[in-house]
Amino acid sequence: MKPPRPQKAQPPRADSNEAGLQTRLRLMLAAERLIAELGVGVSTRDIGLAAGQSNKSAVSYHFGTRHDLALAICRYHDLDIVHRREARLQSLSGRGSLLDWLGGIVRPITAHLDALGSPSWYARFLAACVGDPMLREVVFADAIAQQSMKTLFAEVNQRLPDLPPAVFEARGAMTQQLIVSTCAAHERALQTRSATPFSSWHDLAEVTLDALVGLWRAPVRATSAKPAAR
Repeated sequence: MKPPRPQKAQPPRADSNEAGLQTRLRLMLAAERLIAELGVGVSTRDIGLAAGQSNKSAVSYHFGTRHDLALAICRYHDLDIVHRREARLQSLSGRGSLLDWLGGIVRPITAHLDALGSPSWYARFLAACVGDPMLREVVFADAIAQQSMKTLFAEVNQRLPDLPPAVFEARGAMTQQLIVSTCAAHERALQTRSATPFSSWHDLAEVTLDALVGLWRAPVRATSAKPAAR
């Protein structure tokens, strides 16, 4: 699977006092919820108001751009996700099947979402970011820069069949969409107490992994193209 092209984001403002850190956290949580519910078009002013900030420039003061705010939200959640992912990498120690290594991508995310409880908004926040081309580049380029993700991609790619470049690219995009969209739909169903095909986040991870293995190992009908470079 090919990582997105990195995009530069401005570093967030370093708040050394406790009040500043708490304000940043309230802004992140408010932004996560509003973007999950209303989409990426929500104004920074509305985010500030939802976080109890009367200053309409609160987001720019504490984070810079809305892209920097989105990146800060992802990094806030990544503290737990990366910890879970690194533990799984240690347990695999370079061994395992395609299913095992894809599990290193999926299971830390679903375990984190499970730990958040309900209601949560992070899966829907990610889905909103994926739907915006600029935010998608920023968010996923940052995730792929993590060493644990580089290791996972390398191990997954070693276990994939040779695929034409266009098919390789398409299945990578489908993988991203499948994980994010499935998690977002389940998160929404839990909050609204509506029907969901999954009995738990663990069940969602297992069903998703079965689908991903099938996706990557599916036969290719367009056989004239050259295999993708790994």
